[in-house]
Amino acid sequence: MTDNILISPKQLLKMSESLPTVIIDTRAPDAYAVGHIPGAVNLHDIFTFLATSSKEGLEELRGKFAEAFGATGLSGEEVAVIYEDSMNTGFGQSCRGYFLLQFLGYTKAAILHGGYQAWLAEALPTTTDIPSPQAKTFPVDETSASIMLTREDMLSSLEKDDIVKLDVRDVDEWVGTSSSPYGVDFCPRKGRIPGAVWLEWYRMMKPGEEVPVFKSQAELQAECGTVGITPDSTVYIYCFKGARASNTFVALKEAGVRDVRLYFGSWNEWSRDPGLPIETGHPALAW
Repeated sequence: MTDNILISPKQLLKMSESLPTVIIDTRAPDAYAVGHIPGAVNLHDIFTFLATSSKEGLEELRGKFAEAFGATGLSGEEVAVIYEDSMNTGFGQSCRGYFLLQFLGYTKAAILHGGYQAWLAEALPTTTDIPSPQAKTFPVDETSASIMLTREDMLSSLEKDDIVKLDVRDVDEWVGTSSSPYGVDFCPRKGRIPGAVWLEWYRMMKPGEEVPVFKSQAELQAECGTVGITPDSTVYIYCFKGARASNTFVALKEAGVRDVRLYFGSWNEWSRDPGLPIETGHPALAW
């Protein structure tokens, strides 16, 4: 088992031949049905599930995905490898799956770097066969739960200048002309969390690549530096529902930032509580 978060198609192929491996495809069921990596189990709920950060909401999240990951065949003995179509078209859904596994304490996890498109680019085999995994008991370990932020954590961070609040949403959401990728008025309020800096999630990937992948560590550190993030920073990330933020979570880990946490409820939760402060209008500095 590699210690790397990101693995190549050839590494995945070798791993699946030598280690107990569960491959999880996060794409929509219709895309999965057209073709997927042999043995891959489809789990699109990784992308679609909207979570809240209340005690009840986190308990629901923990229970739902412990059951869902157990149904894929994860018991603690297997390596989980998650993929989406490509790193810049799935809104970070493979990284969202990786983050959920980290939250649940499942350390044997990796992401297929470049996603399904990287697999196809290597001309590796695909199939339409649907596997029938044996459900297992998923081992929840709450020792890593601190990487999951609540709205109270985000609210208290507004008074702490030593915590970088990082908004990684698309520009129309950052400036407040749209509330979400689901529609301009999907959420009741538009804007951003006060004091947040902006680093659009796309910037963490190499532009113009046939198969989009993350930038090198040095390039990622340079991007982080534009908003004052160093390896020693404490960073609280948010987006709309935790997918793009999970993509950036992985990118910051690749950059060597040690203390990165994620507000999974993100703007979908924050905007729906009128008691929580927001900033509106065009920011003085957008990046």
